[in-house]
Amino acid sequence: DVQLQASGGGLVQAGGYLRISCAASGFTFDDYVIGWFRQAPGKEREGVLCVSSDDGSIYLTNSVKGRFAISSDNAKNTVYLQMNNLKPEDTAVYYCATTTIGCSPLEELYDFWGQGTLVTVSS
Repeated sequence: DVQLQASGGGLVQAGGYLRISCAASGFTFDDYVIGWFRQAPGKEREGVLCVSSDDGSIYLTNSVKGRFAISSDNAKNTVYLQMNNLKPEDTAVYYCATTTIGCSPLEELYDFWGQGTLVTVSS
């Protein structure tokens, strides 16, 4: 079974940093793109960032440019979202999801989702 396990969320002060993880199992990691989404309280879920090692496609929402970065450890089947200079508006539940199509902010293109990890940024 395909499974994604997001972890590493927590409470951090504005201006701080946090790295959250997405551990994948049940599929060949290199064949997929893993993207990060987030859902803030009272708002719709939005695409944050993804990178495809296969075709080089990248998506990065404007509000996190210069602050967030994605990396992966293929040996561990894990993708990381490094979040720097966090702002209160970054407070959200963060989800990782997989697609074989390539990076996109469109939820409907993603096949499997992790359960989410909560990131809270205090002012």
